[in-house]
Amino acid sequence: WVAQEVEALPIAAELFVLEGDVVLHAIQQQIDACYENGGDEHLIGDLYEQFEHAGGHTALANARKLLAGLGFSQSELTNSVASFSGGWRMRLNLARALMQQSDALLLDEPTNHLDLDAIVWLEQWLAAYPGMVFVISHDRDFLDATVKTIVHVDQKVLNRYTGNYTSFEGQYAMRMLQASSAQQKTDMRRAELTNFIDRFGAKASKAKQAQSRVKMLQRLQDAPTFVHEDAPQFRFVQPETTPATPLSLIGGDCGYDPQSPILNNVTIELRAGERIGLLGRNGAGKSTLIKTLCDTLPLLSGERFEGKGLVVGYFAQHQIDTLDPTSTPLEALRRMFKNDREQTLRNLLASYGFKGELALQIIDTLSGGERSRLALAMIAHTKPNVLVLDEPTNHLDLEAREALTTALASFEGTLIIVSHDRHMLRATADDLWLVAEGKVAPFEGDLDDYKVWLSKNAKADKAEKDKAAKKNKALALQEPEAPKIELKVEKKLSAEARQALAEQRKPLEKELKKLDQELSQLQAALVPLSAKLADGDFYTQASPDELAKTLKEHQLISKKIEPIEARWIEVEMALETLR
Repeated sequence: WVAQEVEALPIAAELFVLEGDVVLHAIQQQIDACYENGGDEHLIGDLYEQFEHAGGHTALANARKLLAGLGFSQSELTNSVASFSGGWRMRLNLARALMQQSDALLLDEPTNHLDLDAIVWLEQWLAAYPGMVFVISHDRDFLDATVKTIVHVDQKVLNRYTGNYTSFEGQYAMRMLQASSAQQKTDMRRAELTNFIDRFGAKASKAKQAQSRVKMLQRLQDAPTFVHEDAPQFRFVQPETTPATPLSLIGGDCGYDPQSPILNNVTIELRAGERIGLLGRNGAGKSTLIKTLCDTLPLLSGERFEGKGLVVGYFAQHQIDTLDPTSTPLEALRRMFKNDREQTLRNLLASYGFKGELALQIIDTLSGGERSRLALAMIAHTKPNVLVLDEPTNHLDLEAREALTTALASFEGTLIIVSHDRHMLRATADDLWLVAEGKVAPFEGDLDDYKVWLSKNAKADKAEKDKAAKKNKALALQEPEAPKIELKVEKKLSAEARQALAEQRKPLEKELKKLDQELSQLQAALVPLSAKLADGDFYTQASPDELAKTLKEHQLISKKIEPIEARWIEVEMALETLR
């Protein structure tokens, strides 16, 4: 199971995940305790055999694979848990749970802090997992890819449905439509979408916008979605006017450091009615682009232009943190919209799920989903002609996501959205832009093509890393001749700077070579000893003196290796910085 919180621990990320294998960790602790207390030699032998059978020799490599799949870079594996933000610590918790050898996985919202590529990786990992998976999730595409049975909690009763989420939705909708007024609501939604398609589908200026409504209408016809009587009914007021070109960037460098921009030479132009979904790996710069477009992050260079009459509705990733926790939803709206009647504001709150006393509840006591709905209500009431949404579904349940998706599909202004909810992207975005390698460009294809793109890039990255590792290994085995490779890089530096760096590197390179030799010798000496201790017959066939000698030698060599490895890491990191 996945812990919901993690302390700011000083332990390295990879070791934190490695400890998730509780069986292996317990064996390792017993081995350490035996050495420290001069324990029974036979017990240590048994423990080494257990360690091998528990996969002790491949555990660290498996932990690193999990972390790579969840988006951690190679350089971050030795960073302390405390150095990561809350969202990344949740990824560490997930990796720690997946590391454990288990018969069942209990996952509560595992995709909440993941981006799309990490979600795709997790789907593939779970598909190969041999045990039972019991998952709570508000991501319908994730559920469709990972489950074959739905257990629905309704009116304090558990009902079991065979099939994935889409299948369940159809079964449940048909069942409820027979006994509720939901049919009428569904018909009204169909009529609204059909009306828009009929009015604008043939017009070139509105053709793309009509496509989103076609998608929504098709899904309603294939499997009508049941809308609970108490479900929120989001709505964005249609803008009276929208600038022909609401926002544009020309030659923009985006980021926080002029010396190291995250995005380079970005030239994009948003047109009236365009509906853009942003794709890209975590950290590629999607949020940076959005902040720059909304002018909450100044351009490092280049130009930004706003169309006349622009009104932006911007939902940031951490939008709910900006709400006053001591206010009520009604008080928050009163302060923001001073000229509106109270009944108008109450009606707005009711449509976003804040009916009756809930509108007067202190914001600090509201759930994350309720605060997200309040933030969306406040944005909607500004009557934006451009909506910019950065992960708006993070805290929303399935009904609220469905309500937001429907509202966005009906919105006639310009939309740009970042979301790991693929269902929402499919239903609301007509075009996809890819943010990758410091660039922003149209993505040719759909979300299925993006999934293929992710897979190809992951393979290419792995091949590149393997090639670099082989090259470094080959260089390490060579005699230190003239540094030809270094000179190619150093041509960019002045003679003085080059000489200074070389002088700093020399003692470190010399020490690293010495450490490599020491480690190789010690590890070579440790191999036959470990093999003996892992062999159960050794304890019955060897003499007491031989047994004691083997255990002592193994302990002494292991103790010698630890400080040398620690120093090797320090020297390598120092050299990497100089390079």
